[in-house]
Amino acid sequence: MGYGQQSPGGEHQQQGPWPPYAGQPPAPWSAHPGLSSPPSPSGGGRRRSSVIAVVAATAVVLAAGITGFLVLGDDGGDGKPDAGPTGADAVPPSASPGEPRGGAGDGTAPLVPGWKTVVNPKRGIAFDVPVDWAVKSSGWVTYVAENGDPEETPLVGFAAPAILKEKWCRSDDDGNGTQEDTPLASVGSRAEPDARDTAEAARENARLWVYGSYAQPAKEKVATGAAKPFTTKSGLTGSVATAASTGVDGTGRCAYDGKATAFAFENPAGETLSWTFVGVRGVDDEVPEPTVRKILGTVRLVDSTP
Repeated sequence: MGYGQQSPGGEHQQQGPWPPYAGQPPAPWSAHPGLSSPPSPSGGGRRRSSVIAVVAATAVVLAAGITGFLVLGDDGGDGKPDAGPTGADAVPPSASPGEPRGGAGDGTAPLVPGWKTVVNPKRGIAFDVPVDWAVKSSGWVTYVAENGDPEETPLVGFAAPAILKEKWCRSDDDGNGTQEDTPLASVGSRAEPDARDTAEAARENARLWVYGSYAQPAKEKVATGAAKPFTTKSGLTGSVATAASTGVDGTGRCAYDGKATAFAFENPAGETLSWTFVGVRGVDDEVPEPTVRKILGTVRLVDSTP
């Protein structure tokens, strides 16, 4: 696995194998301020996944099966982020522990006592997570790419994530001398402009996250369930689907099976949006399903940022 992470301030860090957070920023993201030419891919049989904090903005994900890709900006572009942040786009690096990104009167106060709120202001989506999750800024984007893809074209991704135990597992699977960190779980949200309906969006999100993060290149090791109707605490209705891998046999010490739960829904404007949880499966500190469903139950719409 190869990963990349960059903070909104421009600092680049290397971390570890899994979806989101560490390693090498791919070519499509190299236009971000502070990034030079993209490093060479790590190659090998590692699952590739990256996290890029893009202060400038919009994350529109085009996920159409395995060939889906992530672009920043609403103009379709070439997968590169906007030239730089504007005053409206600038956001603080993260919310303080226990504090939502927003005020109590704007719908972003936690619905679960003692938890904290995660907000994707561009998409007008909010949800709550337990206090031990790290809430990243809305400028963070997380995605997974195909093994060996020199361009690291994203298969699927989401923005404004929250991460649980970013350094849950540490390894140097490619033998380059750099220890990389694998998080235990993450969750985020995005737009689904190419989805035919909420059921398709939910199933594809769940499937692609598990395949890209844990199972590739073995597509047959991913089982995806049927999409089912779901309603959150706020009355938001849509489709929920789950996927899980079985029998992942990677050589790295941080190679594990994974699972994902995705919820897709429409906003009042008729746009399809989604929320997705993805995490390690079959370990002692696996995020239990009741907790995943409790987080899912808090997904709600809030005012979006133009």
